[in-house]
Amino acid sequence: MDCLFCKIINKEIPNYTVYEDKNVLAFLDIFPHAMGHTVVIPKKHFDTPLEMSEEEFVNFSIGLKKALEQVKNILKPAGFNVGWNQSPAGGQVVPHLHAHILPRYEGDGGGSMHSIIKNTGDKSVKEVSELFNGKK
Repeated sequence: MDCLFCKIINKEIPNYTVYEDKNVLAFLDIFPHAMGHTVVIPKKHFDTPLEMSEEEFVNFSIGLKKALEQVKNILKPAGFNVGWNQSPAGGQVVPHLHAHILPRYEGDGGGSMHSIIKNTGDKSVKEVSELFNGKK
């Protein structure tokens, strides 16, 4: 497999480790969008979290939380944005699940998650709800 993140896990490519356990590796993004921008990856290859078992997802989430705690304790940011891009339409460039921890600092000029996209589509909230409830 020619996966960039798998190569980092296998120590073929060096990284700046922030946190590591048997399930995850968290490291500084080499093209950061904020001071301390950290990428958290499962050590087992998954393109998206939908491929993981519940136990694997829980282990990934625990590692993400521990990496978040590490960033908070060391850098003491005023806040965070945390999330992942899923699939190319969602902005995922490396096809290996990875979460981003973006430390936020007062006056950094960034926005909330709501600033990523503003396109509500052609259905009302009620119509979308009906799709989930099997009414259409």
